[in-house]
Amino acid sequence: MTAPVLGESARDVLVSHASFDGHWPWVAEAFRLQWPPGQCPLECVRLDVDDARPVHEAIRDPASVHRLVVLGAPFTPESVEAFAGLREAALLDAYGENAEPAELLRARGVEVHRHESEGFWGQSVAEFGLALTLCGLRRIPQLHHEMLTDLAPWDYSPADGVPRPGGRGGQYGDDPRFTAGTVAGARVRVVGAGNIASRYAGFVSTLGADVAAWDPYASEPCFHRSGARREHHLDRLVRDAEIFVPMVPLLPSTEGLVTADHIDALPAGCLVVLVTRALICDMAAIRRRVLADEIALAADVWDVEPLPLSDPLLGRHNVVHTPHNAGRTKQANEAFARAILAKFR
Repeated sequence: MTAPVLGESARDVLVSHASFDGHWPWVAEAFRLQWPPGQCPLECVRLDVDDARPVHEAIRDPASVHRLVVLGAPFTPESVEAFAGLREAALLDAYGENAEPAELLRARGVEVHRHESEGFWGQSVAEFGLALTLCGLRRIPQLHHEMLTDLAPWDYSPADGVPRPGGRGGQYGDDPRFTAGTVAGARVRVVGAGNIASRYAGFVSTLGADVAAWDPYASEPCFHRSGARREHHLDRLVRDAEIFVPMVPLLPSTEGLVTADHIDALPAGCLVVLVTRALICDMAAIRRRVLADEIALAADVWDVEPLPLSDPLLGRHNVVHTPHNAGRTKQANEAFARAILAKFR
């Protein structure tokens, strides 16, 4: 489709609010840098935290704006009327669209763009999941911390001085009670085959894992692309898992999807990796088995956030913990902007 020829007075404007920066600190800059060349220059206006002015009061001559991006700034029915010449717009909050004024604009014939998926953070979360898997297998964070105050991690001799098959020796210091060593050859079992889960499955499949996934809503190509074998029954998926990775979003239909029975069916020593939402699982069952040294946990998301400093999961030898930051890379911010920019004519 050929873009319409705009008059000399046509303007492209971005209005961002500091409250939006508090969630996505690189998005406004990504819009500025990636705005399509050869079009009108992008005018950028940033509103401070205490600036509650609606967008039409924050910029000059709103009627001359043809393309508009709003990031978290107030956009009211009066704003809809004031932007009389608007042709395209995106009215974005930190988590979704400013729906009411967007629908008013659409009713007037304005093309209003929105995110169709959360794919913008898929790569970041999937890579973080892989990193947690590797850290959980090799106890990398624990060893890093222990080395700061103790030389004991350097000593690979058995505790009682008697070498045994499968015990410490040489440079071997993995804990044989839990899944350890390489991803290659491990039985990785994934709940989900969507934006994040399929990427993660592809990563571990490339590294040589035996990957199976369960997702009753995904199409066959999702499994083929990721190198995962499709499992049709969740209760079968958990039975032989050495690495168990529930990777679906938290929705009313997925809360508690992985039940206590599923958690209890995981083999002893299994490593559980959590990077989407904790409450898709029965966290009481996970806590019980982790605290009993029956399974290991590598998690970025939790049933209580932030975890209290007194939480018994913190600092354990079989737990890797991070503070819910898997998805917010600079690259995810840039992809957030890019997904909307691609929709503008």
